[in-house]
Amino acid sequence: MEYAIVLTVLLTLLFGIMDFSRFLYTYHFIAEVAREGSRYAVVRGSTFIGTACASTSTFACDATGANIQTYVQSLAPPGVTSSSVAVSTTWPGTAPSGAAGTCSSANGNNGPGCLVQVAVSYPFKFIFPFLSKSTWTVSSTSVMVIAK
Repeated sequence: MEYAIVLTVLLTLLFGIMDFSRFLYTYHFIAEVAREGSRYAVVRGSTFIGTACASTSTFACDATGANIQTYVQSLAPPGVTSSSVAVSTTWPGTAPSGAAGTCSSANGNNGPGCLVQVAVSYPFKFIFPFLSKSTWTVSSTSVMVIAK
């Protein structure tokens, strides 16, 4: 009798730790790909080459929101559904204080010295029903200054 009670509590605790580890793995992934997406954008500003990227493996091109989304989704590790990774890229058009360059609609707000913001989110669902039946949205945002 005591063995069954202790085993139930122990297995519940063990599976809970495993599921929360999956959650932290997903959270770390989302934070990292937000940084990777903004890094992809900052090295491909409007003055970099002047042509749109044909694919995420094309390096000599200017990044667009669709290119950044495809690039971020291509980084999905096992256990994360890449099609469920939502990516939103914006170019706010304001330069941080002390940055060189101007941010105007003439260069699409993605010229050198302008900001790029990449927001990534992913709906996470725990495997074990005793943890949570709802879906948690894991999200992260990265903002960087465009270099080229």
